[in-house]
Amino acid sequence: MSCLKLKDFNKIFLLVFVFAAVLSACNGGGKKLPILGERDAVKKIVNGEEVVDTIYNTIPPFSFTNQYGDTISEKIVEGKIYVTDFFFTSCPTICPVMKRQMVKVYKEFKDNPDVMILSHTIDPEHDTPKVLNTFAKDLGVEGQQWQFLTGPKEDIYALGQRSYLSAAQEDKTAEGGFLHSGAFILIDKDKHIRGMYDGTTDEGTQKLMRDMTILLEEYKK
Repeated sequence: MSCLKLKDFNKIFLLVFVFAAVLSACNGGGKKLPILGERDAVKKIVNGEEVVDTIYNTIPPFSFTNQYGDTISEKIVEGKIYVTDFFFTSCPTICPVMKRQMVKVYKEFKDNPDVMILSHTIDPEHDTPKVLNTFAKDLGVEGQQWQFLTGPKEDIYALGQRSYLSAAQEDKTAEGGFLHSGAFILIDKDKHIRGMYDGTTDEGTQKLMRDMTILLEEYKK
């Protein structure tokens, strides 16, 4: 079977995006965001009766290296909502567009202590901490709020595919040598996926920022 081309990769992402949007529209008029991703049905006894409770899967522990050479784990997002994506610095296709869109998110929520951004490279052999640091500076990013992460390729790919529902793969026939979705993924303080957005469009980014505000308000109630 031949490898997926970029247009096919984006079609798959858009199907997931549309499904997420439908769920959001059906959830109380959008005032409270849905929880996306896999879930388990767990039986338990409440007041002498058996009931079925829904347990949503959470983002598992992780350990990567950021643009400053520091080891970063899931503890950095404890008590925060965050947006995550996958990219590589030499990407000639959708990554430059995605990063211009993510800069809008960064500026909108800059210095908000309840918000972080985690961007994972899918080309860790090239994207060393030094390369990521230069890349971040070129975007005008400083401080700790936006983390650019690298690490073992198998760990990055597994986290993206199994936990963030964001696929990536090497493809020597693709421009830049990699294929990946253009998804921005919104994670809540309980490490649940609360939204997926097209990070290649202004419309998707604006929807993300509106939903981030909704999610922050949810925690104030």
